[in-house]
Amino acid sequence: MAYHGLLDKYGSLLDLPEHTQPVTLLEGNTPLIQAGSLARHLGGGFELFVKFEGLNPTGSFKDRGMTAAVSEALGRGAKTVICASTGNTAASAAAYASRAGLKSIVLIPQGKVAAGKLAGAIAYGAQVIQIDGSFDDALTMVVQISDKHPICLVNSINPYRIEGQKTSAFEICDNLGQAPDWLCLPVGNAGNITAYWAGFKQYDSLNATGLPQVLGVQAAGSAPLVLGHPVEKPETVATAIRIGKPARGEQALEAVEQSRGRIIAVSDDEILSMQRLLARLEGIWVEPASAAGLAGLAHEIAAGKFDAKGRRIVAVCTGHGLKDPDIITREMAKPQIVPPQLEALEEIILA
Repeated sequence: MAYHGLLDKYGSLLDLPEHTQPVTLLEGNTPLIQAGSLARHLGGGFELFVKFEGLNPTGSFKDRGMTAAVSEALGRGAKTVICASTGNTAASAAAYASRAGLKSIVLIPQGKVAAGKLAGAIAYGAQVIQIDGSFDDALTMVVQISDKHPICLVNSINPYRIEGQKTSAFEICDNLGQAPDWLCLPVGNAGNITAYWAGFKQYDSLNATGLPQVLGVQAAGSAPLVLGHPVEKPETVATAIRIGKPARGEQALEAVEQSRGRIIAVSDDEILSMQRLLARLEGIWVEPASAAGLAGLAHEIAAGKFDAKGRRIVAVCTGHGLKDPDIITREMAKPQIVPPQLEALEEIILA
């Protein structure tokens, strides 16, 4: 049976207006990959799955929410969409706007936006504007301009973004036959954790699939929900979650409280270590921020704060490694050079 995108598959479960006009790049339907080698490395005795959202059309989970937000915008006659972004939202908004024939405007914070993400936004035709300030400053500005002018805001404070993003929870339940015991995922602007919890609750009410406990993970240098207050100048190598004042912070805290879960912070070293480990043990390369959920799981297991035995755990990896390859390439050793002779090659690889 042909797949026609998220709105076709799950549209009846999404709270979208009647005027919505589907705009799709066949997003969603991403694989749930069993990660047995990594589970054994972390101590074993449990099932671990990676929901690899980096295999969405623009390389990140943002496409789930963007198909819904842009479809609604097109249906009501919007001509322009706008967002603030640390990278992934920019690329997704630009791609779906292009698909719909709309103009897209992207505000990015000063510095530390991964080149792979910025390149995507430019390739899809967005008008990219860098502000002399943080992501939070950029978000304030796009909210202000969308309130004043007929421009559609497509950040995660747009309710239709959440409607689209919750479909990943539906897919996990469809794949496993029920909800996992635990869901681990990165937390930046907190739209995704909000959407997953909404999705699991809705699916459980319809299909008795159960509810997971939620482990949300922030980077230590950008952990306002752990600290309990905004972070004026967030710093982390995980640029996708370098956000000091999450727009949906309250909903994220409600999700972990209702699920009997928690939000923790891990260091950049732990995030980068997990990024490398996941690639080498499982063949799954994710951008640094995407490894945060698994890094948090590893941190809690090592600290004796997480009893994984007998559990079924799903970790959400939100973006592909190609979105932010700079860390890997900077640390990469130069390839060995050999003459075009078999003996020279044998001397190196058979030593």
